[in-house]
Amino acid sequence: MGKPTGFIEIVRDTASYRQPQTRLRDFGEIYTEHDETHLQEQGARCMDCGVPFCQSDDGCPVHNLIPEWNDLVYRSQWHEALKRLHKTNNFPEFTGRVCPAPCEGSCVLGINDDPVTIKNIEMAIVDRGFAEGWIKAEQPETRNGKKVAVVGSGPAGLAAAEQLNRAGYLVCVYERADRIGGLLMYGIPNMKLAKAEVVDRRVDLLKQSGIEFKTNQHIADGSNGSVDIRVLQNENDAVLLTTGATVPRDLGIPGRDLKGIHFAMDFLTSNTKSWLDSDHTDLEYISAKDKNVIVIGGGDTGTDCIATSLRHGCKSLVNFELFPQPPADRADNNPWPSWPKIYRTDYGHEESHDTFGEDPRVYKVSSTEFIETNGVVSGVRTVEVEMKEGKLQAIAGSEKEWKADLVLLAMGFLGPEHKCSDPLQVAYDGRSNYQAEYGQYKTSVDNVFAAGDCRRGQSLVVWAINEGREAARELDRHLMGSTILP
Repeated sequence: MGKPTGFIEIVRDTASYRQPQTRLRDFGEIYTEHDETHLQEQGARCMDCGVPFCQSDDGCPVHNLIPEWNDLVYRSQWHEALKRLHKTNNFPEFTGRVCPAPCEGSCVLGINDDPVTIKNIEMAIVDRGFAEGWIKAEQPETRNGKKVAVVGSGPAGLAAAEQLNRAGYLVCVYERADRIGGLLMYGIPNMKLAKAEVVDRRVDLLKQSGIEFKTNQHIADGSNGSVDIRVLQNENDAVLLTTGATVPRDLGIPGRDLKGIHFAMDFLTSNTKSWLDSDHTDLEYISAKDKNVIVIGGGDTGTDCIATSLRHGCKSLVNFELFPQPPADRADNNPWPSWPKIYRTDYGHEESHDTFGEDPRVYKVSSTEFIETNGVVSGVRTVEVEMKEGKLQAIAGSEKEWKADLVLLAMGFLGPEHKCSDPLQVAYDGRSNYQAEYGQYKTSVDNVFAAGDCRRGQSLVVWAINEGREAARELDRHLMGSTILP
């Protein structure tokens, strides 16, 4: 490493976001400009640990060569750093923005100090690559004459498509929405991942490399104007299903059918689409303006609902969390290098605190009933819960009512929809995911593969990229007998 004592001399210092009250005025990205000197110093903290757990199975799912590009950034060799970054990750501009960075949780320096700011450095490398014009479309030298249909244009589908295209396949990606990107386009707000400047920029390069994209394609059984998946199966040498886990977990308590209660993804999708289509002038979105908003469920999706509601101009904001507040430091049963289950303040929480003077999260709360006023939700009844004998139990006398004009359910996803898989008679696992062994990705139907959240269940963007890359490799091996794909 260029500076063997860097981790001793330099403290961790993450790149700051734009100030809360500034960024709340728009849907622009929350990030500030990259500071090269600062990034070099942070890269110098990478400690030549010998066994870099950051790129292990406990750390980065795509096995990014993190120590190498940390050192290259420290040495100001940005172009070389980009080459090493792209060697394992098709879309570091996505993961550098939205990945929760399990690599940092498993950083060896994190055993007794603060880990390296890996995510900041990753994002800066790829942004520098685009700014310098180093990242360009790459067409394969030859085509092998085989065709593959990829159903779903999220991170798994895009990664697989790029890998297969590099191997010489003619690839067509089918997306049911009006824009390419899946979760990247409509599941993540623009302030975390810019659509035109980041997502479309990469999609345009994929198009230039020879990949075909078709939008507004409802892949099912051919009825009601849908495209018959069996036709795609017959017209292609293989089909790869990367449809995501899009069936939301519901909350079946009294009053669930009231107006004003929405799934988080419906709220986020309509907001981004309306913003892209018309800067919200078409009013085709679920508005939180002047409303008392309750977000039920935490995680990234809950945070995104908080941040979006604030930008609409909500009147008040509360976020219900079922479990207790996590500890500030790792618990004894949560040792390194596993993901640290600790208390974190994300961008939406910071914005809410800056707006209303307190963190929006309320812990150990279970919703029991939605309150009605003229057919519209006007509140939520809750009870506090505690863990006893391994189960969450209600605490007597802790009932409470909360005002709510808009309730957003952000409780995760159960699995994929089956409209495109049922006609093929694909087998499912016990959680309704497409059954396909990890590392093989073959479904029960010959020449039909599955990857990403539709196979593994709700997960991270970086895991989707990993599975897309690996599924492309195994699909290539299956059709050609061998493969050169990593």
